[in-house]
Amino acid sequence: MSTISARAVYWTPRILSILFIAFLSIFALDVFEEHLGFWPTLLALLLHLIPSLVLTMALLLAWRWEWIGAAVYGIAGFLYIAWVVSMSRPVSPSMRFLWVLMIAGPAFFIASFFLANWLKRKQLRASMGRSC
Repeated sequence: MSTISARAVYWTPRILSILFIAFLSIFALDVFEEHLGFWPTLLALLLHLIPSLVLTMALLLAWRWEWIGAAVYGIAGFLYIAWVVSMSRPVSPSMRFLWVLMIAGPAFFIASFFLANWLKRKQLRASMGRSC
């Protein structure tokens, strides 16, 4: 494996994880529209940021142990699908499918990259001169 492709395989899940966490964090900003006051808004913001915080911790661990990233992002995707399917709100099936594609899809995509990283770990480290 060339050094350039090894670097791409190594960095892709990490960069995508950062972008995905930032994307999820944007959804927490809707708490400011509720005009709840300082402490209730802060609590609501923290609750909305729990998925981002969990994925951030997973990314920190996956930076060294890629299998953790593969597992956590895969589990996160399945949990999101289970949540969307079990929702009691009247949402059309096409909208639910779109939600799953937007959230669980990238989570599975990132999990697959971390899995490839883990499976090719020795080869990647040899190609990159143990710099990763």
